[in-house]
Amino acid sequence: MGLFSDLKVLYHLALKPVRGKSHAERMENFYGGQAEAYDDFRKRLLKGREDLLEMIETPQDGVWVDMGGGTGSNIALLEDRIEQMKQVYVVDLASSLLEVAEKRFDEKGWKNVKAVEADATQFTPDEGYADVVTFSYSLTMIPDWFAAMENALRILKPGGVIGVVDFFVSRKYPAEGLKRHGWFTRSFWPVWFAGDNVFPSPDHVPFLRRHFEPQEYEERKCKIPYIPFLRMPYYVFVGQKADPSQVEASDGEDSANQAATP
Repeated sequence: MGLFSDLKVLYHLALKPVRGKSHAERMENFYGGQAEAYDDFRKRLLKGREDLLEMIETPQDGVWVDMGGGTGSNIALLEDRIEQMKQVYVVDLASSLLEVAEKRFDEKGWKNVKAVEADATQFTPDEGYADVVTFSYSLTMIPDWFAAMENALRILKPGGVIGVVDFFVSRKYPAEGLKRHGWFTRSFWPVWFAGDNVFPSPDHVPFLRRHFEPQEYEERKCKIPYIPFLRMPYYVFVGQKADPSQVEASDGEDSANQAATP
């Protein structure tokens, strides 16, 4: 891939209007003309994906769902771990990206990896549950991201793991321990990305920290190809869904301890 491929991707990112009545139509309109060049450019743009996957332990004979997984490049990074799992799903609404994913999986000979054209807010694995759900630079592109996160929470088994890496901007007054971005960062990047229907949010991280027990969390900045000097904030989050039985056991112990206190 060279300069011509980059220019093609940049045209779709910066100049080509995104059209379509539904989210699925807009996704296909946006990605349809750049699907083949997608992975090479995004490898330089979307940082932290490898780190996210390394932070997540492989679920032995488990189910992994990659929401908004596109071409399956994230799953390709799991190549040495695929056979350890029962089933892997790559879920996306852009059929042109899924075609690239299916070709990739066929070439690898993976029988337990499936590309599915479906909505991240509604998808349920055939098994009825997931051990791991990941969102790699897809949450900012899902209009109803609340519903997508709630769906992930629904399908995850107790003790299951969620992993997210994505762009973001901080709240003006973030919670203690979180970074506060300046006015320019909080204002410029949402406007810049909005033309591509990408919406860096100040609310993703607080939502994740409230609904999942954090295991790993890092806030970073990355370069944007062909945009010198500016750095875009992104985060890496790994959290665990609470196990009700453990919560109840903990509550029971606390109650017993309080009752035994003179």
